[in-house]
Amino acid sequence: MLNDSEAKELLTFLTLEMRPDVKSQATEYILGLTASRDGCRYLRTKTDFLKALLTLTADKSVAIVKDCYHALINLSADETLHQALVKEANILPTLLHSLLDPEYMLSDRICTILTNLSRHEKTCKELFQVLQEQDIGLAKIVEIFCTEGYNKAASLHYLGPLLSNLTQLPETRQFILDKDRCVVQRLLPYTQYEESTVRRGGVVGTLRNCCFDYVYHEWLLSDAVDILPFLLLPLAGPEELSEEENEGLPVDLQYLPEDKRREEDPDIRKMLIETLLLLTATKRGRQILKNKNVYPIMREFHKWEKDPHVIAACEKLVQVLIGDEPESGMENLMEVDIPEDVQQKLKDMDAKEQEQLEKEQQELLKAEAENDRPKSQPSEEQQR
Repeated sequence: MLNDSEAKELLTFLTLEMRPDVKSQATEYILGLTASRDGCRYLRTKTDFLKALLTLTADKSVAIVKDCYHALINLSADETLHQALVKEANILPTLLHSLLDPEYMLSDRICTILTNLSRHEKTCKELFQVLQEQDIGLAKIVEIFCTEGYNKAASLHYLGPLLSNLTQLPETRQFILDKDRCVVQRLLPYTQYEESTVRRGGVVGTLRNCCFDYVYHEWLLSDAVDILPFLLLPLAGPEELSEEENEGLPVDLQYLPEDKRREEDPDIRKMLIETLLLLTATKRGRQILKNKNVYPIMREFHKWEKDPHVIAACEKLVQVLIGDEPESGMENLMEVDIPEDVQQKLKDMDAKEQEQLEKEQQELLKAEAENDRPKSQPSEEQQR
């Protein structure tokens, strides 16, 4: 790493006024530092370098600006730098100002930095606070996300994971689930957004987090929102169901075509199932999912699914759908008081299940690798 005099000299090269060739070499060096954990930790103690990178995102050279953003992405991926970036370098107001510009060509890089910074609750709260202080607010973020072509030079797909991270906070969930705003209704179609796995996954993650607030479940399942088809369609396949089963399904899931494809990403499939499972937390939620014939969709899905983690999530949901109702006083599964010894047993069981799933995953990957390996050619003697 640099000694103090070398660091001081390098810092003088990281200014808007410096010659482009010198400035370019300096930013490339800093970018190289951010590629390693030791380099990131070193820069954590050098706030002036973080501020210089932010300043140079306004440079005339696109190559220099890209290097600065790339470095900030690497730095923001390390949780130990979050406070240095957010508090000491104060990067959020500048990033958010550029994000709002519909002509800013590097907004996707900004979305990635904001997503990294919002993964953990502390900096997530700080980001939420800055959104309010800058008079931007969640409404503007949702508007940008839902406006196709808001920025012609950037896809803004990573606003999806940003929204998902922000729903760690009860304030964000309350905003999205506000019955007068119609925010959740605007997000639902993106559960089937074919152009981007990142955007789909971000929205599904947002919906899953919102469903932890069980007081909204009945409203989410009502005609006012009608969340169920948006969660089930990505899990439904082309399998032929009986006429009775079809008739009991929501209209959008009846008599699906032969070319119907399921969600391709296993993580998103798992989140969709987890969201459905959350919606079964209350007695009314379970009744609605049973009345809407969710079970046949999950039955066929279970036959098709190969990922062990997704299969395990599916089996938990199916158990609720076909099982008996909990005894009186335990109808709301989120309010059940579980004794400490039972909690420990459940944790041990979960750990054992996780270990088994990982073992099955490794065996699956090993089998796939064996199948993909080129077959050896028979020797001349074998050919004879």
